[in-house]
Amino acid sequence: MNVHLQFLGAAGSVTGSKYLLRADSLRILVDCGLFQGVKELRLRNWDPLPLNPAEIDAVIITHAHIDHIGYLPRLVKDGYKGPIYMTPATEELAQLLLRDSAKLQEEEAEYANKKGYSKHHPAKALYTVQDAERVFPLIRTLPCEESLHITHAISFRYRTAGHILGAAIVELWIHAESGDRKITFSGDLGRYDQPIMPDPTAIDQTDILLLESTYGNRNNPYRNVLLDMARIINETFETGGCVLIPSFAVGRTQELLYYIHTLITKEAIPEVPVFVDSPMATSATLLYQHHHAYHKLSAQEAANIFDAPWVQYVRSQEDSTAINNRKSHAIIISASGMCTGGRVLHHLYNRLGNPQDTVLLAGYQAEGTRGRDIQEKQPTVRIFGVDVGISCRVETLQGLSAHADLSELRMWLSNFPNAPKRTYLVHGEPEAATMLQRILQHDHGWPNVFIPEYGETVSLYEGI
Repeated sequence: MNVHLQFLGAAGSVTGSKYLLRADSLRILVDCGLFQGVKELRLRNWDPLPLNPAEIDAVIITHAHIDHIGYLPRLVKDGYKGPIYMTPATEELAQLLLRDSAKLQEEEAEYANKKGYSKHHPAKALYTVQDAERVFPLIRTLPCEESLHITHAISFRYRTAGHILGAAIVELWIHAESGDRKITFSGDLGRYDQPIMPDPTAIDQTDILLLESTYGNRNNPYRNVLLDMARIINETFETGGCVLIPSFAVGRTQELLYYIHTLITKEAIPEVPVFVDSPMATSATLLYQHHHAYHKLSAQEAANIFDAPWVQYVRSQEDSTAINNRKSHAIIISASGMCTGGRVLHHLYNRLGNPQDTVLLAGYQAEGTRGRDIQEKQPTVRIFGVDVGISCRVETLQGLSAHADLSELRMWLSNFPNAPKRTYLVHGEPEAATMLQRILQHDHGWPNVFIPEYGETVSLYEGI
């Protein structure tokens, strides 16, 4: 048996995760994500794959973030008809996120046609909501720790990755006459000692390792999140304002609710209304109450936190707009986390000019996003075609990343008593991957650590 691996995404960048494994005539795609970020990367979403999607035998998904699942509707649209494996929690999140992604694709095409700025006439969506719906009948769920044979020669199992609800590491075995070979795909590894998500499962042996390197060159600054939140919230209330937190719907919103619950129950902040103004965040929070196997909270703890009397889930657009009438002593959590779209925009439109209010940024703000402009206190940001001045207080809450940082990557790798025969660093910018490569080679003594290029094919095994 000859086994090859092609890096169709997340090679030299942190998005577009796709790894094509060829074992003789068998073809397995691990992850199927969208490229995001700068235009050069996004244009890759329109490039055809190097094989007919109908020729792929199976797809294995690590978790539900769009840079890992967002290409699935296009894959199915272009002819893929095989099984798509994921954990049960990932399946439910995928349905939420893919429908939303497709809706955004359609809206972007409609806006491009309206404004006439696309070079395509008419502009088309990469895929539609109807295309996304065609993905769901193909999904097959597999819980963590259970093994499944795709064929007699290939089997795999999921191990807990932390990161977000349902996220998994993939351990894949190739069963050959000369013995079994193991390939491990880390997916996105979560952090250690988190309040909701479990630690990533320790793996102690593999022949081939594909390791994410998102934070391969830096540690996340340690901050006492509870102390910082209490200070910011209390100081805002003392000036008679409200706290607006732009937040990612999956993972970040639920973590924020945990911290707010802790602060209120410890009387570190007053009990005030906490508005969760994001339909997706509301739906995702319900999933945390259904999938206890994928996080650390008991059913009672989850109910206490997510159904606390001060938490109000805002469903209608009218109720969302009505929150702007609230002038003081309220916390508003609304998507999107980088202020690029969603309901948070009308809250920003109404509150950026209020000196008594605080915009609390709860995560990394990418360059070129509205969130970065707000973080840098630019004189104005453009919302709904209007340049809105920033007079409110702006704070950034550190320490809430869902990705293992450098120290935590090293902690996870310390479980290997022996280096894998080969390690490929993926899902990282070049600087991060290069630094992690040096650390593994020089500090850990791992001899064969590679940084693959986009589109590169490597031979893993010959004639096994």
